[in-house]
Amino acid sequence: MFPRARNEHWRSWLGSLLLLAACQQLAAAGLIKAKAWLAPVLIEQAWTESLERGGLPVKPWPWADTWPVARLRVPGRKLERLVLAGDSGNALAFGPGHALASSALGGAGLAVIGGHRDTHFAFLQHLLPGEQIQLQLPDRSWREYRVETIEVVDSSRQSLARDTEVERLLLVTCYPFDALRANGPLRYVIAARPESAFQMLSRRM
Repeated sequence: MFPRARNEHWRSWLGSLLLLAACQQLAAAGLIKAKAWLAPVLIEQAWTESLERGGLPVKPWPWADTWPVARLRVPGRKLERLVLAGDSGNALAFGPGHALASSALGGAGLAVIGGHRDTHFAFLQHLLPGEQIQLQLPDRSWREYRVETIEVVDSSRQSLARDTEVERLLLVTCYPFDALRANGPLRYVIAARPESAFQMLSRRM
């Protein structure tokens, strides 16, 4: 009788342990889904508050190491994305990010916004030359661009040219879009010029 009682005790203990592990996994999965739902709401609120405060940076949550710096819009496709400060992994997990090493958004030079190919920047594969891109800045002003070129760049062999005089906007993501493995060297690069500059260039051509 004693061995049987001991076995039943161990079975009960093991069952409780497995149940606890299952509950922990379910809780972790629920937390991830909650974060995925809540983060965009908090980022949107932070951007609204930033606009109301004259463009001052507002973190979406106290411990965040990034904050919204622009609203990216593709009106022809009814798409909007809030752009975050920086292009670190932490920032890109919540949205496209402005590369701090590039030029300021809306100013002279080459401003670069990066994003993940399978989430926030998956739509880049559908953009076409000539499509309009709009960018709202923290001062509430809007900049309008037109897609000029689309190319695939090998980041291990090429670097993005930096032009400190002409304003250009680059949207960058990993390539191919359906790759099974991430972090390859290929980048899908969409270059856009301000609307006025694009129109002048079109007239010359």
